[in-house]
Amino acid sequence: MFTDRGHMETGALLGAGRALSPTAVVWLLGLTQIIGYGTVYYSFAILAGGIAQDLGWPVSWLFASLSIGMLAGGLIAPEVGRRMDRHGAAVVMAIGSLLFAVVLSGTALAPTGLLFALGYICVQAVSPLALYDAAFATLVQTCGADARKRITHLTLIAGFASTLFWPLTSWLESLFGWREIYLGFALANLVICFPIHAILALQQRRGRPKGAARQTENTPAARLSGEKRLLLWLVTLGFALSGFALSAILAQLVPVLVALGLGTSALLVATLFGPAQVAIRFINMAFGAVRHPIWATIVASLMVPLALGLLAATAPVVAGAVAFALLLGFGSGLKSIVQGTLPLALFGSKSYGARLGVMAAFRQVLAAVAPFLLALSIEGIGVGLSLWLVVLVGMLGLACMIVVARVALRPGPTSDNP
Repeated sequence: MFTDRGHMETGALLGAGRALSPTAVVWLLGLTQIIGYGTVYYSFAILAGGIAQDLGWPVSWLFASLSIGMLAGGLIAPEVGRRMDRHGAAVVMAIGSLLFAVVLSGTALAPTGLLFALGYICVQAVSPLALYDAAFATLVQTCGADARKRITHLTLIAGFASTLFWPLTSWLESLFGWREIYLGFALANLVICFPIHAILALQQRRGRPKGAARQTENTPAARLSGEKRLLLWLVTLGFALSGFALSAILAQLVPVLVALGLGTSALLVATLFGPAQVAIRFINMAFGAVRHPIWATIVASLMVPLALGLLAATAPVVAGAVAFALLLGFGSGLKSIVQGTLPLALFGSKSYGARLGVMAAFRQVLAAVAPFLLALSIEGIGVGLSLWLVVLVGMLGLACMIVVARVALRPGPTSDNP
């Protein structure tokens, strides 16, 4: 938390303007993350069927554009991270909000399925500029030593994006066409998210010492010791493998549950995932603040394969599926926090944006191909064996994090941050 002295110093840097408190920054970013994730990600599953019918395209082709867009976002994420370090993450987020407004508007006006798919690829490609990693970097640059706690608070607020936007989008679809809805979403990014990010960018710019914008031009691993470079790549691989397992099942959650024999209970079971994400973030905020984030990372990395194994072993028993949904939500909820807090704890704030960009690239590439590979596997060997293969991938991610813990928790220096 900022001290009174810190507030006075920041206020002096801002001149006549008054700096926003860290709490205000978190709430504002939380609002933009709810809108961002809701408009460009969660709403798509609700609208895809109507869009496909209207444009005469298979739904599967539309979801392919989601995967291709995630791949594109992963490829540009490292450069986005470097720009966040160099120019300020809030500046990048403001640009991202403007681009969201532009590409969502273009997507809404697409006359053919091909142009819609190209537009939605652009929507996903813009995501690294305005969603979680950029928001985490903004908090690190704005809140300093208090950033870890603020990241936890942010993910707690943003965790309501699916809870709000799934029913909101369904309600809007009963009143308007998908084109009008996407135009409304574009407007929300323009008139709500962009001004917030612009205000935060102005605060960062005024509060930044001269020359600070160019202090992190090196590659993410350039100033790390050999051991820390190894940790960086182990953390990156661990998050990517865990993300593969999570993405594979989330993209086809309800169809997989139906295929396992859950029938009409499948949708009810799936709805438990969102509340479980929020609940675990409350628990982590209450009890995990004083612990090294590697512990929460290990728990998150364990819960995903544990949930999948439980589902594969107990289906079609509803109680087992309920436990699966809760554990999966717990793992996902923790994972979204530790992807921001663990790199900060291990490697410090210098080059933080660039490191998150590299990690995001690996995560998004694997997450993008995961649903396709799972679908291919289900067609070839069936849903049960396919789930066990995904469990194996998740366990490899857990193994990476256990190695990280053994090194990171040894006595001695834990950060290369000066």
